[in-house]
Amino acid sequence: MNQANLHRLLSQKGKDSKELFDLRLATNLTLIQKQFFSLYSEERHEKHFQKLLKLLAKLYLDRPEELRNQDLERLKSGNWYQSEKLVGMQLYVEHFNKDLKGLQEKIPYFKKLGINFLHLMPITTRPKGESDGGYAVNSYLQVDKKYGSKEDLQELTTAFRNNGIYLMLDFVVNHTSNEFSWAKKAIKGDKKYQGYYYTFEDFTIPEEFEKTLPEVFPETSPGNFTYIPEMEKWVMTVFNSYQWDLNYTNPDVFLEMLTNLVKLTDLGVDVVRFDALAFLWKKIGTISQNLPEAHNLIALFRMCLQIVAPGTILLAEAIVAPMDIVKYFGEEEKRGNECEVAYNASLMALLWNSIATKKTQLLYKSLMHVPPKPKDCTWINYIRCHDDIGLGYENHLIEELGWNPGMHRKFLLDYYCQRLDWSPATGMLFMYNPKTGDGRITGSAASLLGMEKALATKDESLLEESVKKIILLHGITLAFGGIPLIYAGDEIGTLNDYSFQNDASKKGDSRWVNRPMQDWETISKLDNQNLPQSKIFHTLQKLIGIRKKNTVFADNNNLELCHTGNDHILSFERTQDQEGLLVICNFDENPQVIDSSWIKKLGYFSKGEPLDLVSDEKIELNSGLLEIAPYQMMWLQRD
Repeated sequence: MNQANLHRLLSQKGKDSKELFDLRLATNLTLIQKQFFSLYSEERHEKHFQKLLKLLAKLYLDRPEELRNQDLERLKSGNWYQSEKLVGMQLYVEHFNKDLKGLQEKIPYFKKLGINFLHLMPITTRPKGESDGGYAVNSYLQVDKKYGSKEDLQELTTAFRNNGIYLMLDFVVNHTSNEFSWAKKAIKGDKKYQGYYYTFEDFTIPEEFEKTLPEVFPETSPGNFTYIPEMEKWVMTVFNSYQWDLNYTNPDVFLEMLTNLVKLTDLGVDVVRFDALAFLWKKIGTISQNLPEAHNLIALFRMCLQIVAPGTILLAEAIVAPMDIVKYFGEEEKRGNECEVAYNASLMALLWNSIATKKTQLLYKSLMHVPPKPKDCTWINYIRCHDDIGLGYENHLIEELGWNPGMHRKFLLDYYCQRLDWSPATGMLFMYNPKTGDGRITGSAASLLGMEKALATKDESLLEESVKKIILLHGITLAFGGIPLIYAGDEIGTLNDYSFQNDASKKGDSRWVNRPMQDWETISKLDNQNLPQSKIFHTLQKLIGIRKKNTVFADNNNLELCHTGNDHILSFERTQDQEGLLVICNFDENPQVIDSSWIKKLGYFSKGEPLDLVSDEKIELNSGLLEIAPYQMMWLQRD
């Protein structure tokens, strides 16, 4: 039986919270012990395991009573994170409305749009200069002064709970900054804390690692090790020279990080985003990504968290190959026992491929090759985030379409990064490697979908088309199985922000073009229905409302792809009992026709004509053909 189901049963036994803690510990103990000793040999680390058991009890007793009660309520309510009522937004606090207090002031805006799940980009202390957008952490719990204080955060989380808003914060689990307290002690020669990182006397072992380790940021941070003169040692720095990789082969690191994790949830965090978790375990002779030990470590974190704070869940930030993503839900005995949620990065990248090609073959092929996820897990579906768009498609699937993988990726880079005069997109290249031709794409959704070019050239038809594309892609994420996540600004068609080029600490990172300030002036004009920004906002607001009213949108593994025979069309259905919803999307700039006879064969459309929830119009199927307008999306339901 899945651990989440066991926890749910335990929560119904009428026990007090301490007894339930003991039951949860007993339920998970065998698996925890197995995962722990798979990473740390039993003969050497029995004391560390006993230390872990004592730590779990202490962390539980330290958890605020209000949150312990909330944990029990959530266990009773089931998988709250799979609900159709969840709709999220990702944002930078300082870009949205200055600080945490300013963010709290905007709760009415979130409620107006229908947002009740927020991912705040890192708000803890970080180096003053380059900090990888806050992912170089100086502390896991101390709020950076520019955002306010820890008290401000606790006040915000209380306000969120009172307004039914869930909060997700990052836990940078793979590395710290070089200014973190452990790193500072290591630099001063403390052997204990040097052991918290991968440190080496000379370059002999690093050289062996480098033979197989890929470079994450080849342009700005080539190589995976940095020499620290004060320490006279090399340190593993896979991401940037100022981000030191934690050495999880040391069990003390796990115990310390588990403590930090639980204390973060004690501030009122509902979802913890495990950053860069694919990199957690390093092994010579491998690429040190997605290793079995990393999965065991994640499962260990998760099961320990479920004992202490079972109302909190984990999100896997694993932007890896499609076949590898589902592994972060857990496999075999760990199935459903790693992260409850993962980014659907494959869907995101495939949607952008379909926009550029106007075709859906690769989208279908790729989605059909992704193994089914566990029933107690879900996706976060999104079209943009703070990061770049990677082109991690499966080469063999591209080849099956008769395309050359390298040339196809080059086309996508050219299309989105202003290398084709006819393309409507105005994106930028990120981390382009001229040796391999590999690169990534960055830019706001509106700019990538033609809105920036349309406004600059005063092309009304292109502007109308770009608005349709923005609504189409967001509409798919709202209808697909999982939690839809809107990137702040996309709900009003915010364009690229080129001001980063004037900031010395940002100009080398083109991802900042997609990290704009929230445009409150435009938001103040949303009542003007003639503005394209208003059309985007009010249409998304309507679609969010429709989603929340229909339980068919809840993620119960109830999604099935439908093949229409038209390569420009994406279609899928969501089913629940005898009811269903059919989604049909046209990725082409021209009207497309499909044979509609198969729609009537779907049980829930056998009588009467379907209603398109998007247009509020009944759809005639009598002719046997159904026309879908350029970039149109239909949500068909029995009237």
